[in-house]
Amino acid sequence: MPIIDTDRIAREVVEPGQPPLERLVERFGKGILTPDGHLDRPKLREIVFSDPKARADLEALTHPAIGTAVEELAAAAGGPYQILVIPLLVEKGLTGRVDRVLVVDCPEELQLDRLQKRDGSTSEQARAMLNAQTSRATRLKAAHEVIHNESDLDALRQQVATLHQRYLELAAKS
Repeated sequence: MPIIDTDRIAREVVEPGQPPLERLVERFGKGILTPDGHLDRPKLREIVFSDPKARADLEALTHPAIGTAVEELAAAAGGPYQILVIPLLVEKGLTGRVDRVLVVDCPEELQLDRLQKRDGSTSEQARAMLNAQTSRATRLKAAHEVIHNESDLDALRQQVATLHQRYLELAAKS
């Protein structure tokens, strides 16, 4: 199944030479760049998760390019169904643009731990990232399906396989 991941796309649109990166430098200054000209993600993260206006500016400067890339990839991807990985789907009111909403869920403490390990964030930074998102309860309320991601990899694989079969059946009916 085609999987279109907006986090991956978000990284691509801010590579050196890309217009969104140039706009980010105009807005936030050259201090958000590494010595080799790449985006210094931890530095930008520190700025945008401590200032809601800065976060809104970041989104305004990057989301149009991300949206265009998603549309292009989805149009070319084909398949009986597609998975669009959109972390801000609920926050940005985009649920009406998709047929189904799948939430991959885990307890908040596990989510905080994973954020810290993934990004090298402090507990305060991880908490700020979670606080900037819609609540877990709101995400779960928007979900048609939920994958519970707090156990082992085999349990996760089983849930994915079951859901894949369901989505194939739904695709065949539409």
